[in-house]
Amino acid sequence: MSLVSARNIRAAYGGHTVLHDVSLDLQPGEIVTIVGPNGSGKTTLLRTLIGATRPVSGSITRKPGLRIGYVPQKLHIDPTLPITVARFLRLPGRTAEATCTRALERAGVPDLAGRQMSALSGGQMQRVLLARALIADPELLLLDEATQGLDQPGSAAFYQQIEQVRQETGCAVLMISHELHVVMSASDRVICLNGHVCCEGTPEIVSAAPEYRALFGTGTGGALALYRHEHDHAHDETCGHDHPHGHPHGAHSHKPTEAAE
Repeated sequence: MSLVSARNIRAAYGGHTVLHDVSLDLQPGEIVTIVGPNGSGKTTLLRTLIGATRPVSGSITRKPGLRIGYVPQKLHIDPTLPITVARFLRLPGRTAEATCTRALERAGVPDLAGRQMSALSGGQMQRVLLARALIADPELLLLDEATQGLDQPGSAAFYQQIEQVRQETGCAVLMISHELHVVMSASDRVICLNGHVCCEGTPEIVSAAPEYRALFGTGTGGALALYRHEHDHAHDETCGHDHPHGHPHGAHSHKPTEAAE
């Protein structure tokens, strides 16, 4: 069954419609990226899917007992606060040390347990936040602009780590980002949002869709090959067959309608 299923969602903020007629499904084990311009409703959609924001209309069904992990854009730590990574991960104090150690290993930073949180680099901080999200062994991992402020190699390495986490744990991943050239190529499926779902499908197909190019132009298309994973090559060789996670190798386009900012 789907982890999350949304049908005809309409969401508003401050009395202003942000999303309308949005429908989507998140399946176990897939990596999905939501892209769209500023004001397109990406974060609102994420919050609505997990129940943090109530839709004005439409329906959302979640798998009973769904475990969710969340990696935010950033975390502000008071530089005078003496707290190590290990202590941060154990907050509020009920997490076993072995669980924290395993989470750091899965996040690719096994040696950071004794470091002060205030001394971490931007990339290290995001890995620690990823480890924190993995402690609960999530079935769905959410990343909302999780690499904002990192350079391109750092972002690419982070998303390669996400792919490894997916392989090890089988969790699904839902990402939001502006880094189209990196994030889209790290995804099984892309949803282009601009108040409504403009188009969706594999990265290569969405990047060629007229609706996508109308929003972002054509400059990112060639860059998609830079960070392709092996399963992307397999997709090319099996075009026309079912996606390994149960999604057809193709895109679904939706006629553009006037969207709220």
